[in-house]
Amino acid sequence: MSLDLTRVASQVGEMLSRFKTGLNERQEHLQTALDTAHSQAGDIDKLREKIAAASGKTTFLVADLVDGLDLHYTAPPLPTDFSVIATDGSHIDVDRHRSTRCYLINISSILLHYGANPDAVLESYPSLYASDENLVIAPTGAKGREQLVEGALLGIKRGVDECKRLAELAAEMPKGSSSLALLDGSLILWGLEAFPDFVTETMLDKGFLSCLSRVQQLNKDRKIALASYISYPRSTDVVNALRVAICPHDPPDCDLHCPQGQKRDCEGVAGVQDRALFENLLGQGERSALFISQSSVNRKRYGEHRVYFFYLRADDEIARVEIPQWVALDKDLLNLAHSLVLDQCRRGQGYPVALSEAHEKAVVTMGDRENFWALVESSLVDEKMPNPSSGKSQSKRMRWV
Repeated sequence: MSLDLTRVASQVGEMLSRFKTGLNERQEHLQTALDTAHSQAGDIDKLREKIAAASGKTTFLVADLVDGLDLHYTAPPLPTDFSVIATDGSHIDVDRHRSTRCYLINISSILLHYGANPDAVLESYPSLYASDENLVIAPTGAKGREQLVEGALLGIKRGVDECKRLAELAAEMPKGSSSLALLDGSLILWGLEAFPDFVTETMLDKGFLSCLSRVQQLNKDRKIALASYISYPRSTDVVNALRVAICPHDPPDCDLHCPQGQKRDCEGVAGVQDRALFENLLGQGERSALFISQSSVNRKRYGEHRVYFFYLRADDEIARVEIPQWVALDKDLLNLAHSLVLDQCRRGQGYPVALSEAHEKAVVTMGDRENFWALVESSLVDEKMPNPSSGKSQSKRMRWV
């Protein structure tokens, strides 16, 4: 056995001891957050102005407020007939120790019809990418700055492909129908902040956002509420709005008023996650008020698709549901997103059943990866083509005595 669990056990004990010590403090911070949320509810406009004045001056991400802080809304009734479409994906990354530079993306799609004529269609689409134009992203008319599509950037491309397939499914929905188009994870492509602008233009402007636009345009003659579902979120955007409320300075400015190492008033809610806050504010099936993410990529690049979010209580789960602005500002689409996401969670024992099925169809196992590379390398041998690999790769595949 490579891992000595007997040595880890004592360290686990020490970890739990530290956790127990901080329980009372965390409970006190949670109560402070709840008290602040209730006390600020009567003057949201003033807090919104303070948040706007603090933009770019805090060391934490603060949610923008739309309609309140501690509001809660019951789920609207379900339509008589409706559909849920969802996509998910998995991939096999480029392996520099292998003979061929390539990657594979497996996108699954789920279509569930409910009502008078129930039906289900589950499919998956594996795509192999090996051409030069698919292996890099390069700026127009420039040389030497190519970004290799691998690692984090490949994960972003997979997300774009998931959204593209979702838009294709949405276009197949009949006129006059009501549907939920569901993605797993965030609508905000957070990882793009680490890449040059031409990568953002390719993946976001020409990719992800163009897919959202296609779904938006379909709402001319049908109702399609697009949303993403984040299970067990660790976000603190809303609690950070309470930090701004607590701050005695107006406008708040962390660097100016709170030098590093100095105790800050806002630490009265430190360590509290949004999930814990809304566990105490929401009843079963209820959603929270709407909020807007103030991430830089969301503010600067998303435009009419700017990401709003709300929290939803489904059984024991507090989930974060993200929606584009055109869903958030349309009462019918917002209500449709609320009721259908909740219904999916109830059918899926706490997690949207469409996303659960999409994940099962998309997953690529370790055995799949080995079989994929075996297929690639045996094909090279059959075609009498060079099949070199690194010493490290060969060492892993050889049995040592």
